[in-house]
Amino acid sequence: MDKNKVISTEAILSTLCRSVTEVLTSASGNRISYSAMVQKITRTCMRPDIGCFVLFDGGFTGLVVTNFTAQAAMEIYGDYMRNMGMPESEIAHSHLSDDVSNVMGELMNQIVGDFTGKVRSQLHTSITQNQPKMMAINKQVQISVDTTMDRPQARRVTFTTRNQNIFYLELAMDKTEFIKLHDFDIVEDEDPDTIIADTKKQIDDDKTAKEMAKSNDDDDFMAELGL
Repeated sequence: MDKNKVISTEAILSTLCRSVTEVLTSASGNRISYSAMVQKITRTCMRPDIGCFVLFDGGFTGLVVTNFTAQAAMEIYGDYMRNMGMPESEIAHSHLSDDVSNVMGELMNQIVGDFTGKVRSQLHTSITQNQPKMMAINKQVQISVDTTMDRPQARRVTFTTRNQNIFYLELAMDKTEFIKLHDFDIVEDEDPDTIIADTKKQIDDDKTAKEMAKSNDDDDFMAELGL
């Protein structure tokens, strides 16, 4: 960076968009892209079919909302599960499934984690966030999420999956600027592939533990029968 370079809302939004594309592309093997045009909006809302919001605070205050169509959510979810080695019989087929919400919520958690890491290394400030939770939303319901900000700015970015399904990311944050005073080294971000590998290992370990517990229960039952 050049000395006295100013980092604006759009630059922070660009960092967030990179976190979205890098994490989702790595997790699902599904190439995710986003529009070069950003839309100014007056407020952030959760919209059908499945959405999530995350509040963050610290170096700056903000709100991130993701809104997926059912088709986009199911494409990313399905590709992610297959990438994790899950058989088709264990993959949900409706965006209303709790498994879809849980998996998409975990992916959103990874995105925000990657974003906060980038903010820490690139802006030398820290932000914290609440645990994101994905939820299916009825087509007749629109939820507006408000947070206390002095001079809020809101932006919306359109993302596209490999199969041309659409989802949206909305960011609202305080109007702020970061001004670089002197040169510094940027620490390498954590590799999204490492995050995905760790997640896959955790899923495999949990599955093995459940199978072992079931086997022990069966052995105990047979012993009680004297067999």
